[in-house]
Amino acid sequence: MRSTDLLLCASSPITFGLLASLWSTVALTQTPPTEPLVLQAKIALGDVRGRIDHLAVDVNRQRLFVAELGNDTVGVVDLKARSIVLTLTGLKEPQGIGYVASTDTLYVANAADGKVRLFHGPNLTPAGEIELGDDADNVRVDEAAHEVWVGYGSGALAVINTTNHRKIGDVPLKAHPESFQLEGSGQRIFVNVPNGHEIAVVDRSAGRQVASWSNGPLSANYPLALDPLHQRVLSVFRHPSVLAALQAQDGRRVATIETCGDSDDAFVDGKRNLIYVICGAGYVDVLAARGDTYQEVDRINTLAGARTGLFVPELDRLFVAARARDSAAAAVWEFRPAN
Repeated sequence: MRSTDLLLCASSPITFGLLASLWSTVALTQTPPTEPLVLQAKIALGDVRGRIDHLAVDVNRQRLFVAELGNDTVGVVDLKARSIVLTLTGLKEPQGIGYVASTDTLYVANAADGKVRLFHGPNLTPAGEIELGDDADNVRVDEAAHEVWVGYGSGALAVINTTNHRKIGDVPLKAHPESFQLEGSGQRIFVNVPNGHEIAVVDRSAGRQVASWSNGPLSANYPLALDPLHQRVLSVFRHPSVLAALQAQDGRRVATIETCGDSDDAFVDGKRNLIYVICGAGYVDVLAARGDTYQEVDRINTLAGARTGLFVPELDRLFVAARARDSAAAAVWEFRPAN
């Protein structure tokens, strides 16, 4: 119906009811869903005790890898069957995890002995290990450059060649790195360094840190995500619990918004222009960019201690790792974006 048609209808008293009904129908069809994330399933991880750390995915096989730090294992979940199909043992507090599709190899970083252990092929056969030193942590994969980056020790990023599985370089940092992200269209790496009270900017081609962005009065920055659409770095702090958005060009802070507490992972859903912050306080905060600022869209209940996860754009799913609590067994919660 054209706007002129609506005006003609409005000129007749007998059509007011019809007009109101039409506008009501339009409003209903444009009303957004009440929840941006819909819980699809809780995938049981079996008898897994203790803290769960980071996750990775093999998209082609639709398998999810779960670093079960407190259990010294990695759980392998078949996402189609929504069940555990394999458990990797003999690990030493696995933290970071990354899958390289081009070589069909899983990289698992271990905190207790500082080694990165490799598993290869559909059966995830042990394929060697790489000694880093201590506290091997977050893992990031660059398929195009044939590199895997691992944060470790009292302050360094190691770079591993995925062709020969050898460490080929180190970038020193002021303190132990937490979450870091590789710039998709450039050579920079943005690194949360909580004990250095900064976000470090690393130039990959130069192999060194080239900038330091101070945290100011904020502290304990663990999750970090990149927002390419707005050219921003999103760093999430625990003290106080806030997300800070910084210009990727120069580190200038453009916005700060409160979030849930004890966060350890954050992801950008570029399709919907949303941010998912996963918090050990028992929530996932869903935020949205609104010009130069951000606002909370919703707060989704999970479980206390569920502070890590993975958003997989190719599958359009957010996975949240929930550790065993009281009568609740360890599980991966699978969320589907509502629209």
